[in-house]
Amino acid sequence: MAAYLLLANFTDQGMRTIKDAPKRRAAARALAKTLGVEIKTANLAIGPYDLVVHAEAPNDDALATYLLSLASKGNVRTTTLKLFSEAEFDKIVGAVA
Repeated sequence: MAAYLLLANFTDQGMRTIKDAPKRRAAARALAKTLGVEIKTANLAIGPYDLVVHAEAPNDDALATYLLSLASKGNVRTTTLKLFSEAEFDKIVGAVA
């Protein structure tokens, strides 16, 4: 499974309906599960992002499908970082010419 860090901000719509956020979070987790994406942690954040989520997915396509489905609801916008484990990092660096 590939690992990703999702940095999210609430949209104006998401903020207007913030009291529904716990229900939306549960729905987002359920949606992720149906697409093969596992939400490892989800945290409210203080700073430039409102939410920080650690997710794992079988591939980039599965995560992209999840993110587009999530974005289509109109409550959050995400910035995504793909993460590499230390072992993956070592392998990548080992291949540098």
